Amino acid sequence: MAIPTRPVGASSLLDYVGQCVPFARAASGIQIYGDAWTWWGQAEDRYQRGHTPRIGSVIVFARSPKLRLGHVAVISRIVDSRVAMVTHANWSRIDGERGHAEQDVTLYDVSPGNDWSQVRVWYRDMDGLGGSTYPVSGFIYPAPAGDAPATVHKARAAAELTGRDPDFVAALIDAYARN
Repeated sequence: MAIPTRPVGASSLLDYVGQCVPFARAASGIQIYGDAWTWWGQAEDRYQRGHTPRIGSVIVFARSPKLRLGHVAVISRIVDSRVAMVTHANWSRIDGERGHAEQDVTLYDVSPGNDWSQVRVWYRDMDGLGGSTYPVSGFIYPAPAGDAPATVHKARAAAELTGRDPDFVAALIDAYARN
């Protein structure tokens, strides 16, 4: 089965403008549908899940007052134990509109137990980490769960998931120096 490497209507993954769900599906290869917050429950018995970021995994933001439908993004780089980078869509405003794809965006674990249950995300409108903390359900890994149906295959992330030279130093500065 061929898995699309870009959302429908986009000439490349990074040209996409739209919702986070079709973008995350195309960027990660993980075949889950529906509102972002439902991905965590839908992944049970289909894909492996956990609470540690891995490259190519989908981070599922829980539904909250600020994220009524949740949010999904794909881990593109691991910087250190509390800092990762994501590639996602429909977060920051670019040219005054939401929906654009962003590559290698800083994600900072601010959970008291260092368990990635709460994060802050780099927000272009502020040119730094946003001031909000978001609850996270966990990470969906690209490998099928042990009891997954035969129709669930190992997912493969898109080649454009990460850039050639992501700015690791800036990600660390965003996370540690500005907070």
